[in-house]
Amino acid sequence: MTMAQILLVLFYLFIPFVILHLCHKFPFVNKLGAVFIAYLVGLIVGNIGILPEWAGGIQDTLTTITVPLAIPLLLFSSNLKQWKSMAGKAMVSLLIGIISVVTVVIAGHFIFIGKGMADLWKVSGMLIGVYTGGTPNLASLKMMLNVDPDVYILTHTYDMIISTVFLAFLMTVGKKFFSLFLPAFKDDTTTEVEYTNGSDPFWGIFKREIFYPLLKAYGLTILIFAIAGALSLLVPKNSQVVVVILTITTLSIIASTFKKINTIEKTFESGMYLILIFSVVVASMADISRFAGLTPGLFGYITLAVFGSLFLQVVLGKIFKVDADTTIITSTALICSPPFVPVVAAAINNRKVILSGITIGIIGYAVGNYLGYAIAEILKTM
Repeated sequence: MTMAQILLVLFYLFIPFVILHLCHKFPFVNKLGAVFIAYLVGLIVGNIGILPEWAGGIQDTLTTITVPLAIPLLLFSSNLKQWKSMAGKAMVSLLIGIISVVTVVIAGHFIFIGKGMADLWKVSGMLIGVYTGGTPNLASLKMMLNVDPDVYILTHTYDMIISTVFLAFLMTVGKKFFSLFLPAFKDDTTTEVEYTNGSDPFWGIFKREIFYPLLKAYGLTILIFAIAGALSLLVPKNSQVVVVILTITTLSIIASTFKKINTIEKTFESGMYLILIFSVVVASMADISRFAGLTPGLFGYITLAVFGSLFLQVVLGKIFKVDADTTIITSTALICSPPFVPVVAAAINNRKVILSGITIGIIGYAVGNYLGYAIAEILKTM
């Protein structure tokens, strides 16, 4: 590699560190979110003409390895055995939430198909992945479905805009509004979790007592990646990425059931750091000039997916007698991912739903890749 190539790789690897430092130091930057800042930096770098022509090779390599390495780290902190401990209503609410997302996204696919968006089935798969899981699932499905970088960036940008409005609604008038239709929350559990608002989950990751155990997690991650890569050689080339991602997801879930792996601190944060690298790289591959022809229908589709699934979830929640607080926290976990659960729980003044909400979100991370890919392939044939 030339010195210029090495410098570009170092830029991609360490710019998330700078972004996280800014988020830690400046509250207004933190409110924007590290992923948003990563996309912004990537878009600027990729569209001001400073990247050389050979940058594409480095970008392809980094996008190919960051997501597969991130998935195990993101899933190690989950625990399949603990999913059985979810309260009955929370499990019902989870099933209702997933059914609502899948139903509305599929309906939206047929509403918006032929409205100027190519390969809409790929967008549908990504939406199911991100609204049952989160950003890691969106990134995984981008690879599995070979989504154009411009479409991916714009999809996630609109997702962040619409999700912000969605969160504002839930945190302000959501509980009062849904309480008109849904029963009140009944406390039938004794389990609480402590959560400190404003804490930085990345802080302390390089402390000896945290970093040394993390090295074991990194080693296991590489091993899982290697196994998945070996298995992918047994299938046709056009199916190899799918086999890699699904194998990694499955092996990571199995690994998370072992206490020595599940209890390693900061694995999730390590995975998210890799997702930030991916975000900067893929954003720098996007061409802003191509966004204009993609916007109207895509924005409408994502809006329908977010608020349409919420509406259907409330309707089904009414039928199955799911309370307002559980409905709100389930929708938060699925649409916005687990980190937002404690924030919304504080806004609706109910800490009792935090544990079930986070568990729902983690389950969403685990199933998002499978569900998004399966639905996308079904829609492709229609």
